[in-house]
Amino acid sequence: MNTIASELAASIRSIPDYPKPGIIFRDITTMLGDARAFRRAVDALVQPYAGTKIDKVAGMEARGFILGGAVAHQLSAGFVPIRKKGKLPHDIVRIAYSLEYGVDEMEMHRDAVNPGERVILVDDLIATGGTAVGATKLLRQIGAEVVAACFVIDLPDLGGRKKLEELDVPVHTLVEFSGH
Repeated sequence: MNTIASELAASIRSIPDYPKPGIIFRDITTMLGDARAFRRAVDALVQPYAGTKIDKVAGMEARGFILGGAVAHQLSAGFVPIRKKGKLPHDIVRIAYSLEYGVDEMEMHRDAVNPGERVILVDDLIATGGTAVGATKLLRQIGAEVVAACFVIDLPDLGGRKKLEELDVPVHTLVEFSGH
């Protein structure tokens, strides 16, 4: 693990048996509360795309809003919130997606991204990939070009990264944690 990855991993709290026995929850709120770690994470998420044309950054509710907003600011791009069903007040597009324990829906404003705009998807963690795959399909449904998907944490044993790569979406992560 490189120095930045080691520092970030040390700033992330691991909570055993949450939300159910056998799961280790990776909590980034400790990283967000550490100014240096938060800055390093945002800088590392931005670095591969600095100097390239990125029109929008889409963040998935809720931690993706925090990270995505910061990444959008650094890239001088607009920010697009991808929300849970029923949270947006204007004309929306919606998609159903698979969760580890069922199905849910997410939506975004229809006019948030114009066809052909280059978008980076940002969230805190990629696990099974259901949310990120759903968000990718939602963005593509309105004509966005999904340039990449970026996450602080990858849980490679759960296969989410592979699902995105099978959709031809490059994946950029900062820290890996094996196991659940």
